[in-house]
Formats: sequence, structure tokens, C-alpha cells
Amino acid sequence: MPFVTPRTLQRHYDVIVVGSGAAGGQTAYTLAMEGVKVLMLEAGRAYDFRTETPMFQTYASAPLRGADTPDKPFGFYDATIDGGWTVPGEPYTNASAEEGRQFEWWRARMLGGRTNHWGRIALRNGPYDFKPFSRDGLGFDWPIGYEDLAPWYDKVEMLIGVYGSNEGLENTPDSPEGCLLPPPAARVGERLLASHGAKLGIPVVPIHRAVLTRALDHVNIPAKLHPGNPRAQRILAQAMRERAACFWATPCSRGCSIAANYQSPSVHLPPALATGQLDILCNAHAYEVTLDKRGRASGVRFVDKTGGRHLAAHARVVVLAASACESVRILLNSKSAHHPDGLANSSGRVGRFIMDTVGSDLVGQVPWLEALPPHNEDGAGGAHVYTPWWLYGKQGARWAEGGLGFARGYHIEIGVGRRMPGPGLANGLEWLTQGSYGTRFKQDVRRYYGSFVYLAGRGEMIPNEHSRCELDPKAKDRFDIPVLRFHWQWSEHETRQAAHMQRTFAELIADMGGRLKEGPELDGAKAIAPGGSIIHEVGGAMMGRDRGTSVTDAWCRTWDVDNLYLTDGAPFCSNADKNPTLTIMALAWRAADRIVERLKRKEL
Repeated sequence: MPFVTPRTLQRHYDVIVVGSGAAGGQTAYTLAMEGVKVLMLEAGRAYDFRTETPMFQTYASAPLRGADTPDKPFGFYDATIDGGWTVPGEPYTNASAEEGRQFEWWRARMLGGRTNHWGRIALRNGPYDFKPFSRDGLGFDWPIGYEDLAPWYDKVEMLIGVYGSNEGLENTPDSPEGCLLPPPAARVGERLLASHGAKLGIPVVPIHRAVLTRALDHVNIPAKLHPGNPRAQRILAQAMRERAACFWATPCSRGCSIAANYQSPSVHLPPALATGQLDILCNAHAYEVTLDKRGRASGVRFVDKTGGRHLAAHARVVVLAASACESVRILLNSKSAHHPDGLANSSGRVGRFIMDTVGSDLVGQVPWLEALPPHNEDGAGGAHVYTPWWLYGKQGARWAEGGLGFARGYHIEIGVGRRMPGPGLANGLEWLTQGSYGTRFKQDVRRYYGSFVYLAGRGEMIPNEHSRCELDPKAKDRFDIPVLRFHWQWSEHETRQAAHMQRTFAELIADMGGRLKEGPELDGAKAIAPGGSIIHEVGGAMMGRDRGTSVTDAWCRTWDVDNLYLTDGAPFCSNADKNPTLTIMALAWRAADRIVERLKRKEL
């Protein structure tokens, strides 16, 4: 039975994977498809995307018309059925009460983790992104380059299904033939923005998102992903046949009952379970890696949330894929006489150099988009286009002379269109209508519906020694496990970047003939979103070439414990402006391939 209970656990597994999201799902998939016996520990409850996705419900049928609440901060229909900024009984703390020094930590407590909620933006890091220190003297280089990870980017794109185009832009890698699905057509507002962006020298191109615009090639892809493994090919071909192409009806943030978008429970886990090699234990809150007498990982201690018992599972290899900060917490709580500062922490780098994405937003109203004829712009449940960073020529080694005042770039995510009307559709129109009621109010709502342009900058943060996490010396969760305490600080590179976002957004909106209710906010310290709020945190267990200055090697294996791997965002050395999920999955697949090789050689 693939979903197990504490009573039905095997005595010993080949590999334990902690976490079931992008990292855990990809790791378990790769291992199980190669015949490795895997136990997956998930801290939250089980989740069935087929029966729990609200595909066709309108906001009118939801409590409070689907509005945000403390329990559902992204709205009633958001796919995160358990978790959020606060998790009852599982706190975290901040070391400083000073404004701008707080870190906000989003945690999903459910099978599939954040992959059920995310925006499906799937961008490859470029060559510059792996060698930022070599380019501008700031931050850290990765011990690998783009060419080292490119084959696994190819594999992930073919497996999960990513739409997009190849544009040949600087540090924005093209994908080989057969990796990408066709991008959907741009919406009216996206086309308008592209035409005005071109006038300003700002590119607007098809975005890469993990949504199926057509059925996957189940005939040819399985052999490319699993050469020489006919059983894995048959299982994957069947799993691909069970996924349908998007029919432009449901926001991706709700999940997808037809598996048209990527979620770990709909893409990674079904074929992995079909091998018979994967057991999944939900409501298993992992908190410590155990060691044997030789100092090698022997298993994981966890709390069975259904009964409150502290239990253990055992394996030849342990993989932490619980999300960057959660994996750091497990390492720090795995103290012993031989590891007094936490496991895999001989470098002192565990918990250091955590990063989030720089974020800043601006909304404008564009008269050209008013009173359009009724038409469906739901599209692929998210953006069809975006703006990749276009000013690399003003950065690099001489960034200080480039006139920008910051060393790293950002991309622009674009929200436009006549989507499903939500509970806030008619809120705050007074700045346009001067206040209206009755029939006039309804006419105004119809007039302005779909005429707003939402621009969101998502940029690179340079790692700094002031942004880190550690165990709080006093606070514990409801299971009596020490919790994380965060330290956070943006540098001027990030705040100046946020100010540049605001100026750029205002320029774009003005060129479109649009208008702003407020802003732009040119004080970057006020314009920048709080740390953690973009939900892209990475770092905390950096990979490197030198065990004295890093936690893992280039294969995500910890230096101190030979059979302990980290496959989530914790080993990241930088946090490029590209959203991290695709890179997490590529690194996880690469690390899992190495684990398979080492198991076959009986090194583990």
C-alpha cells in the first residue's frame, strides 16, 4: 500500500525523502523510477488533486465570496488547504522588531507542499546566474555552471510540461527543440503592453510556465527521460496520457483536477507510486536526522501528528527536501556530542545567507482597455507574457559606473485581462468615478472591468551575512521542538532595485496612456516587499567546492555526512531573478541520479 501509516512502515528503506513538493517530489520520482525503495515523509495531510480542486466554482458560492482570511490569505479557493504565514502550534520568531528587519515564512502543510499554490513560472537560470561573483565581485559563485545543469533543465521541462518560446535573449537560455510547449496567445492588455514596451526598449515576450497547452508527447519523451528502462518508460507514458491539456477555465492557484498544470501530487507522485517503490507517510513532522556509530545518517526522527508520538524511520540514505529553511531547522536540531552546532555544520554556514526575491508592485488603469466587448481572457490560469531583465549591459564588473546603482536585475510579471470577477472587483473605484451608486455604479464596474494593469518586479537579492536563521534559544513548537529565529536585512542593491522597478512601471503605464491611483514609491526601502513575502526563500546550506566555506558539494551531498543530501533550495549560492522552482527540480533530479549511481556501486 503506497500510503502507509506508522504501523505499516517497513523496517528499512533505501532512501528517506523529507518533503513532497518540487524537491521531494522530483527526488522521489527519480529514485523510484530507477527501482530504489523510497519512504517520503510529509508534515501535512494527504491531498487528492482530482477531488479537492474547485475547478468551476464561482466566488459567489464561496464563504465571504472567496475573500482572504487569516486561515486562507490567498482566498478561499487557494489550493493551500493547510498552512500559510502562520501554522497553529508551529511558530517562528524574528530577532529584531525594527521595521524592515522582519522575515515572513510561508509554510504549506499538505502533500505536494507549495507546488499546489505556486504561480507555475518556470524559468531557467542563465550562465551569469551561476557565476555572479566572477561577473561583478559580489556574493558567491556556484561550484557548477549552466552547462552542468542544462541537461536536467531539459528533462524537467519535458516531464512537467512548460510552455514558452526561445527568444535568444542575454542570460535567458533557450531550450532545445522538443522541450517547450507552444505559448498561448497574448491577451489584449498584454499585446498593448508589448507594443509600448518596444517603444521604450523593454522586451515583452512569452513567459515560461508549467501548464500544458497541448498533450504531452507520451510516445517519445519517456524514452528520452529513462533510456534503457522500459518499465519506467511504460509507467511514465501512462501517466502522461492521464494528463489533459489546459482548457482555459480555472486559475492555477486552485490546483488542477485534470493535471494540466504542474503539481507534485499530479505529476511526480502518480508514476512514482505506480512503480511500487514509493511509500508516503503523511502527518509525519520530521525534526532530526539520526546517525549510526560510524557517523553516517541512519534515518529520521519525526512526530506522528495523528497521535503525537515521536517515532523513527530508517534508511541507507537521507534526503532533506522540506524547503530551504525547514531543512535548515532539521539540521540545526540534529545536535549531538559530535555535532554540537547541528548536523553538517562544520563550516558554520548552516542557516547563513538565506535569500528571498526582491519584490515591488504597481497598478495602473488604462483607458484604452475600458468597455471592451465581452470576451474570455481566463487563458492559462496566469500570465502569458513577461519581461526578462534587459539591462545586463549596464551591470557586470563595472556595475557601479552603469548608472543603475545596483548590481543585479529583475523581471516583470504582468497581470491584465478580464478574468473571473472576484470579491474585490468593484472596490476602490472612487478615484475614477468620484463615487457612484445604483445603475451608474453597475455601469462603472462594467466599464472599468479588465482595464487595470498589474506590474510586479521580481529581482535578485545578493546574499549578505545579516540575513540568516538560527534556533530560538527559548521558543518551541507544540511538539517541544526548537523553532527558527530569523535575522533579516536588505542591502542598498535591493532597495535601489525596487525603486527602479517603480520608476519603470510608472513609465510603462504612462506610455500606455494610463494613470495611477498612487505612486510610484521612489523610496526603495518603502517600495520593497518584506523579506520572505515573495515565498522564494533559498539558501541556508550553500553548496561549494570547499568544505570549510560550504555545507554541500556540487551534488547536494553534505560534506560532513556522506549519505545525507539536500535537494531543496537550501544549497543555492545565489537567488537569480528567475523564480527558483525549475532550478530546484533540476538540481534534485541531478542529485537523485548521483544517489542512484552510488547505490549501484554500493558506496551507500
